[in-house]
Amino acid sequence: MNEEIEFILDSAKEGMNSALAHLVKELRTIRAGKATPAMLGNVKVNYYGALTPLGQIANVSTPDPRTISIQPWEKNMLQEIEKAIMNANLGFNPMNNGDVILINVPPLTEERRRDLSKQAKAEAEHAKVGIRNARKEANNEIKKTDIADDMKKDTEAVVQKLTDSFVKEIDETFTVKEKEIMTV
Repeated sequence: MNEEIEFILDSAKEGMNSALAHLVKELRTIRAGKATPAMLGNVKVNYYGALTPLGQIANVSTPDPRTISIQPWEKNMLQEIEKAIMNANLGFNPMNNGDVILINVPPLTEERRRDLSKQAKAEAEHAKVGIRNARKEANNEIKKTDIADDMKKDTEAVVQKLTDSFVKEIDETFTVKEKEIMTV
């Protein structure tokens, strides 16, 4: 196989890997029954005029499966953190006791579980679109190469196998997350 073809295959694989990695990151933020620090991963706090990720100004932990504890490194940030959590619209009600902020994660209702499952499904579909876009780019690059037609067909078949394996991995990742969400 020539270097040009190898480069095309490598870049297709890289694009597909990044779509899968993005899916995994997005699924981590979807809560499924038990509390995790990742649930607050997208919360940005006004830290002296700059929007800063919560994890950079406080220690976020889960002392038990239903509680998230946030201990800021500067006590004067308690109100800002509380406001940021409320503004993030995650459905949490933070409680400030003067030292730490505690969030009780309520058990999910059946309807909320279905909504979260739909959200996870949408993220999986979005990742599949990314995979297909990487396949399309690779196939377009293959068509531009100066190689024999049968070699082009063989390379396109390799790209399709790669696509199929990544789509299968996305389906498996979604199935695991859906089971996690729907388990009471």
